[in-house]
Amino acid sequence: MAKLQHGLFYEEARDYICARKKQFMIKITLPDGSVRTYEAGVTALQIATDISAGLARVAVSAEVNGEVWDLTRPIYTDATVKILKFEDDGGKSTFWHSTAHLMAEAIEYYYPGAKFWVGPPVENGFYYDVDLGGVKLTAEDLVKLEEKMKELAAQDNPYIRTEMPKAEAVAYFTEKGDEYKLDLLQGLNDGEITFYTQGKFTDLCRGPHIPSTGLIKAIKLTNIAGAYWKGDERNKQLTRIYGISFPKQQQLDEYLKMLEEARQRDHRTLGRELEIFTFDDDVGPGLPLWLPKGAAIIEKLEALAKRTEKEQGYVRVKTPHIARESMYLRSGHLPYYAESMFPPMELDGNKYYLKAMNCPHHHKIFSAVQRSYRDLPLRLAEYGTCYRYEQSGELFGLMRVRSLQMNDAHIYCTKSQFEEEFMKVNELYVRYFKIFGIEKYVMRFSKHDPKKLGQKYINNPELWQETEEMVRRVLIKSNLPFKEVADEAAFYGPKIDIQIWSAIGREFTIATNQVDFAQAERFDLYFTNEHNEKERPIIIHRAPLSTHERFIGFLLEHYAGKFPVWLAPEQVAVLPISDKYLAYGRQVRDTLVKNGIDATLDERPEKIGRKIRDTEVRKVPYMLIVGEKEQEQGTVAVRRQGQGDQGVKPLNEFVEQVLYEIREYK
Repeated sequence: MAKLQHGLFYEEARDYICARKKQFMIKITLPDGSVRTYEAGVTALQIATDISAGLARVAVSAEVNGEVWDLTRPIYTDATVKILKFEDDGGKSTFWHSTAHLMAEAIEYYYPGAKFWVGPPVENGFYYDVDLGGVKLTAEDLVKLEEKMKELAAQDNPYIRTEMPKAEAVAYFTEKGDEYKLDLLQGLNDGEITFYTQGKFTDLCRGPHIPSTGLIKAIKLTNIAGAYWKGDERNKQLTRIYGISFPKQQQLDEYLKMLEEARQRDHRTLGRELEIFTFDDDVGPGLPLWLPKGAAIIEKLEALAKRTEKEQGYVRVKTPHIARESMYLRSGHLPYYAESMFPPMELDGNKYYLKAMNCPHHHKIFSAVQRSYRDLPLRLAEYGTCYRYEQSGELFGLMRVRSLQMNDAHIYCTKSQFEEEFMKVNELYVRYFKIFGIEKYVMRFSKHDPKKLGQKYINNPELWQETEEMVRRVLIKSNLPFKEVADEAAFYGPKIDIQIWSAIGREFTIATNQVDFAQAERFDLYFTNEHNEKERPIIIHRAPLSTHERFIGFLLEHYAGKFPVWLAPEQVAVLPISDKYLAYGRQVRDTLVKNGIDATLDERPEKIGRKIRDTEVRKVPYMLIVGEKEQEQGTVAVRRQGQGDQGVKPLNEFVEQVLYEIREYK
């Protein structure tokens, strides 16, 4: 730290000024609305201690006026303060970013001269990109770094924040010959630059960090990868080291157990093994081919959606897969969304784009007929196929693809109808959650950033404020779990992204519910109100069952491939004990099929034990064993997937049992 001496003088001068400010009292507003008075300069850790010793023990950072801060950073003005624990999103990010710095200290111990780029927290843990000067790390090196990290964590060294003038920061990294940090400094100005130090490691960092390394009790370095500097393949490739950490060993043990379970439930592996979908290089990356069993699942999901939507007053439409450039310019998707669309095709002097979204087509259908207030709400639904140009590195099984079959609909309503319609959509989500056994979910209410109006968002501040308040009011009235997130809205209005958790606790963003106040004007959509005046409708975009790709990917992992009877592509497998009973087996299979049950017959000349094992692997819900006794009595010996023998039943009784399961799933 000797090289930061001038920076410390700068810090001391700032502290002197701040000490004078301490003569003032400030008001701290807590999440429950209560207000406490403290001397200026109080820290969030002191506030936590004042609330309870227990809270102070588990606190990792604090949210101060909506921004995550170090617990030990002084607060000099009136503020709204929330103490964050590891369980909070901001708490996890702070904890994992602090562990990334701990890992960097361990790396620097074993590899002096290593240069660090960035070390951010990610969805599950953290990583650091580092230039090791050509050294190639192995799995054994990760174990060595883990042990060093545990040793350093046990030293309980504090994370110390230091403000630094830009000139001194540049001089510091120039002397170290660190081109990566010098590059970062180019975009920073005086007053924006902070260093953090723990133990013998110092780095340029805006923070925040946990109070000390002693809070880190469990560490696992999980992976080594290559990463081009700034994500540009023309730049040098750095070493990216991933890891995760927890304040308790038990939490790490549970996480590793979940990872193993997730590996066994990986939808890519299950999709291949169960013959649900495939990819082919000749077709192209991100363009899934649905095999017969996958197509069967799709048909059942569509039947559920179409039946449910018909009950709720939706009408179905169909739109083409391409459209002229002029329509997407009118909608505003060009240029806002151009990077996510496939390049245009030239035809007859016009540019055509593959359809990336259904909404502009539906707006054209709305405007094709003169509408009255008596026609509203109008709910247009379509399982339309869309095409989006995901970057190659972002493609991931069915979760990130370039061809999407979307459970899409657009609701055109009056302002007075909005609350009821938006609430009905949310209720539809909850209904589907119950059907699929989704117990944990949260509505992620995405709002705009006022600073980006006219750039990222439609420039209409009054409508943004009004529609966001409308959405908030419905969420509160619906009593649904939700959290507000800034700067993630659609360009035309606020939206709700639905976060759900699978049976093993993995989080997925599965669907969306959006408000649109811009497209009606862009497409000159109107209806005649009760006063015979033209009025713009409010538009709700919704897709409760997401896309077939993403939702089936989720369901494969959620059910571990063991689909419920109603959704299984193969519901019953008929297994004759030998060829002598094939004729009866066909009779059983045909009876099942005539009753609307998806049944197959195993005609292979294999022993019954092999047939049973193979059917278990295919995860078929029911197996019917048929032999001499069953043929004579018109019965079937029933086996349940994963549960074994269920006894012998008359065929008609079994048929009724399966039909009941299929009918009653909802």
